[in-house]
Amino acid sequence: MAKKQKALDELRGAGSVLVAFSGGVDSAVLLALAVEALGRDRVLAVTGRSASLPPQDRSDAGEIAESLRVSHQEVDPGEMDRPEYRANAGDRCYHCRAALFDALDRIAADRGLGAVAFGAIADDQGDFRPGMRAAAEHRVLAPLLEAGLTKEDVRALAAGAGLRIKDKPASACLSSRIPVGIEVTTERLGQIARAETALQDLGFGQVRVRYHGEVARLELDPLGDRRIADPEVRRRVVDVVKAAGFRFVALDLEGYRTGSLNPKGRLR
Repeated sequence: MAKKQKALDELRGAGSVLVAFSGGVDSAVLLALAVEALGRDRVLAVTGRSASLPPQDRSDAGEIAESLRVSHQEVDPGEMDRPEYRANAGDRCYHCRAALFDALDRIAADRGLGAVAFGAIADDQGDFRPGMRAAAEHRVLAPLLEAGLTKEDVRALAAGAGLRIKDKPASACLSSRIPVGIEVTTERLGQIARAETALQDLGFGQVRVRYHGEVARLELDPLGDRRIADPEVRRRVVDVVKAAGFRFVALDLEGYRTGSLNPKGRLR
């Protein structure tokens, strides 16, 4: 695949690399390609450990790095220490990424690594992603994006590399569940994480718990929408979401969709 070769060439040009590793399929493929291009000794995977990282993503990051036999560490980016991030204006993602890349730049410098890279892909260009501006300001490499790799390409590469998360649903930080203008707090993020984890434990795959104060607005994929029609399943869903700290549980009839809380007019 010419696209894969282009990504490998960019990684080789760095000499050594720190991969921003979220535990998702995009960054997992980037990590696997970095190992192929440079060898394990010249690659470090770093995961931003924060309250906004879904628990499953953190677990997946550790397991995938171990399966690839790559050095892996976690770092607290400290985004919660930034008032601009907590304020949750339309540029929250920028401040989150800026905090992460600041931390990764320091680690890369300390370890003598040639570059920092992250898993942006071609599909990301049309979405509302102010975090891309932070990446550009920090001169972070985006080999998958530069090579024109799409999500379909990435999943094919993940399958070829034997990555168990090849079919993992798209993920996003937990702060994206909170409407713009509502403060991001560790308590709210924890509440969302507990609810989503409980729903995943019930077998729901692509699910988002959108925070609206006392109300949890559930976005489910088509299979989840069919399952929740069962009264017993619905009762269990209500029980676990209320146990996470919500008073009311609402089902969004439009179902799961990315960016439903992005600033108006910037949805995909």
